[in-house]
Amino acid sequence: MVAALLKVGRPPRDQVVFVCDTTELAVAAADLVKLIFGQNNLTSELCALLLPSNQFQHVARSNQKPDRYPERLSAPCKGKIKQAYGFAYARAKDKLAAAGVKDPLELDQRARDAGRLAESNTVAKFLGNVPVDHFVEVTLAAFFQIAQAVQPITVCLNENTSDSYSGANFKKGTQQIDAAQAMAFVRQRRDPDQPLFTDLDRTRRQQAFIVSLLRQLQDGGTLSSPSKLRALLDIAKQNTAISKDLDPLAFAQRASGLFDQGASLYTLPVKDFGTDDAGESINIVDTDEIRGIVRRLLGTGDGGATATTTPPPTTTGIPAAAGVVLDVVNGSGKNGLAAQVQEALAPRGFTRGATSTGTLRDATTLSYGVGAESAATALAAQLGLTATPSSAVEEQTVRLTLGADTTSGPIANLLADQTDPTTTVTKTPTPTTSTTPPAPVSATAPGANAPAATDLSQMDTGGVPCVR
Repeated sequence: MVAALLKVGRPPRDQVVFVCDTTELAVAAADLVKLIFGQNNLTSELCALLLPSNQFQHVARSNQKPDRYPERLSAPCKGKIKQAYGFAYARAKDKLAAAGVKDPLELDQRARDAGRLAESNTVAKFLGNVPVDHFVEVTLAAFFQIAQAVQPITVCLNENTSDSYSGANFKKGTQQIDAAQAMAFVRQRRDPDQPLFTDLDRTRRQQAFIVSLLRQLQDGGTLSSPSKLRALLDIAKQNTAISKDLDPLAFAQRASGLFDQGASLYTLPVKDFGTDDAGESINIVDTDEIRGIVRRLLGTGDGGATATTTPPPTTTGIPAAAGVVLDVVNGSGKNGLAAQVQEALAPRGFTRGATSTGTLRDATTLSYGVGAESAATALAAQLGLTATPSSAVEEQTVRLTLGADTTSGPIANLLADQTDPTTTVTKTPTPTTSTTPPAPVSATAPGANAPAATDLSQMDTGGVPCVR
């Protein structure tokens, strides 16, 4: 599941959202032989990072387009959220191989791009259609490399703990650990002497480690020194993947300043533990409760709603769309889809243009004529596409050509979220029910007050957090 939300400062409603994941990857290092690593090197942990957009206007590289990955899951499926990556990866790899792609490295990279897109879309949908601006993937190899560069790292535990699976063996209290111990610290998910130790405690361990690591880097001057920060990023760059439009150095410099203003890390609650049809362990969540928590953290209201007949608000409007015509061509093979998509995009601010049926195609495209670049680029970012200039499109016009891939992804989500066009949603107070977002408990509380798996927990970034 998406276990963690990290919210920096007190951001306004307009925010930049990152999806970040850590992946299991074997590390070829002599001093790590005794550590146990997963071999599937796919998604292990997921988080969403919420940052104020007014502080992150200059962290994107202006000379590159954002990543847009054509492969998507062909249809909704049921499973663990993190499995979206693996499902899309396998499907894309088979499809690319069938299309004649033979180079193993190209096959793997393009299939991973498909997995990253599917993971981002899945997280966005799960959290209540929160737009995702960037994707960051960090392998445990990169994690280890960074830990090596800055060791020893100061951490704190509320109890003695040990675990033969991860190699964890730590005493109660504040202590310094090396890189190998750091891997055990963030990977421990069980303790024979603490039967209530769960995956959620591992998530809080990882949060505490990140806080301690950032504090150490900041106190040592690394985060304020471009040369030191660049050297640290260079160490791990071979084992990370980020959106091509994101400048990691500019992002790290800006983010370090925001941590001084205060940040909170939240661990989302689960309702129960169980197994799926394949016998795999799963965490069972209340989706409505999760989305209520996210809405509250994003400052978008309490989620209560009643239908009225007032005109719908243009909450997803694109300022640059004013005066720009939107034409929609249906190449998906599904009757009436062009009109449905144009109706769904009406609140963006475009002038309705023509809807038509085109030749069948696999991939959706977005092109634009002279004068429509800004509007086209903004719409493309919302739909997970790349905006392409075209002399075949009239001035001040954007042309959206739908393909068979609209059965999933942002456009499918857009249509699924449409309500009766004669009604809109008006906020009303939410009654106290099982889906009312719970108040967070302290992630660092010890003993009987330690957070349970069913608790929403909050960790602040002052000092060295002490966790279970």
